[in-house]
Amino acid sequence: MKKIFVFMLILLNLINFAACSKKISKTDYVLSKDWDAIIKSSKGTTVAFYGWGGDDRINKWIDNYVAKELKQKYDINLKRVPMNIEDILSKMLNEKQFNVDKGTIDIVWINGENFYSAKQNGLLFGPFTNKLPNFQRYIDKESKEVNFDFGFPVEGYEAPYGKAQFVMIYDKSKTKNAPKNYKELLEFVKDNPGKFTYPAPPDFTGSAFVRNIIYEVVGYENIVNVKPEKDEVAKKIKPAMDLLVEMKPYLWRSGKAYPATLAQLDNMFSDGEILMSMNYNPFSVSGKIKDGVFPKTTSSFVFENGTIGNTHFLAIPFNAQNKEGALAVIDFILSVKAQASKYDPQNWGDLPVIDKEKMTTDERKLFESVNIGEGTISQEELLKHRLPELPANLVPIIEEIWEETVLKGE
Repeated sequence: MKKIFVFMLILLNLINFAACSKKISKTDYVLSKDWDAIIKSSKGTTVAFYGWGGDDRINKWIDNYVAKELKQKYDINLKRVPMNIEDILSKMLNEKQFNVDKGTIDIVWINGENFYSAKQNGLLFGPFTNKLPNFQRYIDKESKEVNFDFGFPVEGYEAPYGKAQFVMIYDKSKTKNAPKNYKELLEFVKDNPGKFTYPAPPDFTGSAFVRNIIYEVVGYENIVNVKPEKDEVAKKIKPAMDLLVEMKPYLWRSGKAYPATLAQLDNMFSDGEILMSMNYNPFSVSGKIKDGVFPKTTSSFVFENGTIGNTHFLAIPFNAQNKEGALAVIDFILSVKAQASKYDPQNWGDLPVIDKEKMTTDERKLFESVNIGEGTISQEELLKHRLPELPANLVPIIEEIWEETVLKGE
């Protein structure tokens, strides 16, 4: 899918550059309206929200909370369309190639290399974030986590949606001491053959696990500035790939197969087939304990040197039919009420993007009253161990090197 998408991007650059100028005036028209006019225009409309739909808790939060609040507050109908981001980008790209003025997507959940590719190829509307009242009021506009997405400037083409941080998950009744670093993890894997694995990159969580191992073995500061050229990257991350190769024979099915998705890994953990799972949503543990998916003795941990955290975003396609409605929806999601609801592990458990220092005392109490539940690490502790993501253009190179070196290697 990625190869097809890259080819289509190249083709688009060759044949469709001239069309970009026609979109600018339309973009300027929407953004020239004042906020009251935008809200008035969005009343009674439908907003098509496209994004990953692989988590029932997230889906329920959007359907049962966001959609209902928007209907009540703005008379907006929110239509959630679950779709993998590669398919969403291909859809946007096709519409661009065929000069479709009224596209099918109004909001897209995006970040990282996908945002980088979409922005580079003119698939996004904006810059729009400065138009949003809640962005102006609650977002720290100086924050690198707001201004950069996987190392590349956002420049107002996407608004922050939530924050995440990678955690490892284990059962305290079966594993007494969680590994504190990569050496202890390697020792744990060797001591428990067949009881550990990770999703195969490019699965999002599996790819994040591999990058965490690179941070552990090589160090973030030693990889962040490497040229995005395969030979250079391969040379730099070789010690980490060597570790993963050393680990491979002791993995589930001797490393000859890997779970395709995080959902599969979670099922294997809940069934006791393996001893650890992992997640980029640190509060997911308490929700799965509450739902009976994970045992009550489940807990999470981060390496003592830290784990990767990132921000995920919402963007608007260049040809969204309902840009006014999309702006209203994104602004609502940046409200204190919506961010506090999303922070609650009973709903989603996603870390907030609004700045605590910009909130009133009563607004801060909304977050302080949230019970983060069992098995989770406090937000303060996570922030102490939070490491930045790598530039987006390094990620597919690392995934390709992993496939050749670890998956297909001997």
